[in-house]
Amino acid sequence: MKYVFYVIGIFILTLGISLTIQSNLGTSPFDALLVGLSKNIGLTVGSWEIILAIILIGCNAILTKQRPEFLGFITAFITGIGIDMWLFLLHNELTPVAWYSQVVCFGVGLVVIGLGTATYLHTNFAPIPVDRLTLLIKELTKRSIFFARTTIYILFLVLALIVKGPIGFGTIITVCLGGFILHFFMPITGSILDNILHRSTPSENEELKS
Repeated sequence: MKYVFYVIGIFILTLGISLTIQSNLGTSPFDALLVGLSKNIGLTVGSWEIILAIILIGCNAILTKQRPEFLGFITAFITGIGIDMWLFLLHNELTPVAWYSQVVCFGVGLVVIGLGTATYLHTNFAPIPVDRLTLLIKELTKRSIFFARTTIYILFLVLALIVKGPIGFGTIITVCLGGFILHFFMPITGSILDNILHRSTPSENEELKS
């Protein structure tokens, strides 16, 4: 059951990412980096998600002084597929032009990103390498997840500017509110999923016994 919510969380997350990209108001710094690399070098946005994941897995291994978490590659692979899938589906169906529709599209996307990230992270199974890096910074600095997330956003903001990614008003909002939204959803999704998973455990045990 845990793995079902893991996949659901990722697809919610990638839907949110795709909505912010389609809004044309600017994306999160990391997603802006992906889009910038895709436009300037080639390959799909999802492909760059996977490539950067491999690099980040190596960086995380250095920080933790442990073996690389190759399970994170599985998450990145599913995330890459999800981003490309949603962008393909939304490309002709959702292209907001008016400023207010762009704001709504971006705002919904930002909230959905926080919800999806909190959902899949709570399953505690192979976080996306960038999210693992967020958790590592939180542990190493003994600060909140808001601080860790904002630090990560600033780092990738600089890189996104270098590759001329879609930096805009939405990017600033993401840097300011992205960590807060994730921090808001973490205890909510945790409480809900804990109740669901605990309820499903007895029935699963009974099925095994039978």
